[in-house]
Amino acid sequence: MSEILQFAILGFSTGAVYAVLGSALVSVHVATGVINFAQGSLALWGVWQTTALRANGTLVLPIGSLRLQDGPMATVPAVLIGAASCLVWAVLAQLLVFRPLRRSPVLGQVVASVGVMLFLQALVTLRFDHDTLGLDPTALIPLPILPSDTITLAGSVVAVSNLVLAGIAIVIALVLWAYFRFTRIGIATRAGAEDERALRLMGYSPDRLATLVWAATGLFSGLIVILAAPAIGGLDPTSYMFYVVPALSVALVGRLTSVGIACAAGLVLGSLQQILLFLSTKTWWPSWAQAGVGDAVPFVIVVVALFVLGRSIPERGGPDQGRLPRVSIPRVRPLPAAGAVAVAALVIAITSGTWRFSLVMSAILALISVSVVLLTGYLGQISLATMAFAGAAGFALSKLTTSAGVPFPLSLLLAALVATALGVVVGIPALRIRGAQLAVATIAAALAIEGFVFNNPALTPYSGALIRDPSLFGFSLAVRQGTNVITLRFSYLVLTIVVLLLIAVARLLRGGTGRAFLAVRSNERAAAAAGVNVAATKLLGFAIASFLAGVGGGLIGYSRGQLSSASFTVLVGLTVLAMTYVGGITSISGAVLAGLLGPLGVLYLLLTQTLDLSRYYTLIAALGMLLRAVVFPPYGGPVQEWFAARSTRRTPVSVSVPVTDTSADVTPRRAVRSVDAH
Repeated sequence: MSEILQFAILGFSTGAVYAVLGSALVSVHVATGVINFAQGSLALWGVWQTTALRANGTLVLPIGSLRLQDGPMATVPAVLIGAASCLVWAVLAQLLVFRPLRRSPVLGQVVASVGVMLFLQALVTLRFDHDTLGLDPTALIPLPILPSDTITLAGSVVAVSNLVLAGIAIVIALVLWAYFRFTRIGIATRAGAEDERALRLMGYSPDRLATLVWAATGLFSGLIVILAAPAIGGLDPTSYMFYVVPALSVALVGRLTSVGIACAAGLVLGSLQQILLFLSTKTWWPSWAQAGVGDAVPFVIVVVALFVLGRSIPERGGPDQGRLPRVSIPRVRPLPAAGAVAVAALVIAITSGTWRFSLVMSAILALISVSVVLLTGYLGQISLATMAFAGAAGFALSKLTTSAGVPFPLSLLLAALVATALGVVVGIPALRIRGAQLAVATIAAALAIEGFVFNNPALTPYSGALIRDPSLFGFSLAVRQGTNVITLRFSYLVLTIVVLLLIAVARLLRGGTGRAFLAVRSNERAAAAAGVNVAATKLLGFAIASFLAGVGGGLIGYSRGQLSSASFTVLVGLTVLAMTYVGGITSISGAVLAGLLGPLGVLYLLLTQTLDLSRYYTLIAALGMLLRAVVFPPYGGPVQEWFAARSTRRTPVSVSVPVTDTSADVTPRRAVRSVDAH
């Protein structure tokens, strides 16, 4: 029992981070209605900034840097500056990204939030390097800030720092609770969550109140992560950004309204993960569950919370949401389609080496992007687990080809069906929830799959998952032959599979199934009233999308010959989502463009070999995602409105004016006449 208590208190360090991030997520949602997936990335910058200041006194800026003093900076000012930098980033995110998106659909807000998350992560990787810091960033370690003393509690030796972190998390939660409960502006902020128009009539600015909350939560998030970093994970350019997933799970337990419940749930979750880590070392614990169990806990909490509380989680009362992204109904024109395929085949034939490989990868990524178009663009189900489905098929293909000896193409089909089954399971929460809440569930599922399956040595060995080369009727379709990096026959195999599936998807979306998808996307209740089985339609969408992603994952496996978890990380999946949104998330042509822009695609190779800008790829993807979401959204935005306003001033517009037809009919009929308005 003493060991259980010791590990439970040890979990207070990560639990404190979950608690504060969860409290911040609740506060931001109350103030703005936004579920901020970038909350962990805001704190990520603060950790690196504080460490750089304590290393050599360098204040790192997005462009350039300042040497505030020669030599290391003292702990207190370094911590304060680091936390203040998080405040600045939070305010900038609110003013430049989320404020313009107040009237946008949930999809636009989620995409923008993911864009901010990717942007900050990429910027940390670029800015905290050897040239900026004057030292090797891999040698940087977050120096201890809190006391290193220990005490004996109920027979267990525990670190004082863990108790201090838990206390700080509770104090921060109390401050936020008191702000919303007892201050006039805090009460006004809560009132705005119910009726934003009434709040404006009372003389308050919702934007200013929201900015104040963003600033406070950015400061508190940065502070707790800076203090906890020496104990929970050191320096890593990606780990803290995904701390937002457990934080989202505890925020959902608090129904996105209760700071206190979110704080308590965060501390409990941190302790539970450490206890599971301790129990996994026991001899009786299953060997297949010794890795990734802690990563799966947040997903379980998210699913349970959303199923139990999903209908009771309130939505913010504010301005009507903007239009949904315009949908392009696909039309398969035989001659143009055949011409495009012929051009692709010709380009593949005249290229070789890495350029041919990038073309093949672009085709595969286009197929994976089509799954995003179908599920998110057409059906309106925001899923962040696309690459998890692709990875599940890739690793299943390894087992099927090496252990079971299943031949091609049956092996690829069965692997895609494994991804389909996984997609249906992940899609079950969509029967009860939608929008940003579904995005939370799917990203939690993606992290759970990555930790529990892809990084589990009992299921996927560290040496990599081997995949046998495909062959058909004794004819080898292997990707490599001698010194040839990628063969022409494998390239044409990929092109054939992708083209056939794209044609099938186009015909599907143009038919009754596509109309059912659009009906559910537009209004689920109206769709149900029209006779559409909403639950079956949603699960069908998840099944088809995961099947397409699974085929793409299998083709990636064949193209590599050996898979590792690095090919299907959540970060890669978010980058694919970014490229799909930039290319056009509601059209198949947008998915093809996303394939060209995607990781290891043609654009990536262009940045790598021609422009030597490969290290900027994620940053470019994030900026494109933000520009597409904020400035050039697919549902209309500031730029489109500006051009529309100018064209309205210059061009006569035909306006329909209703008038009453005074004919001899007993019931007046409505007629319409056209009038020129200048």
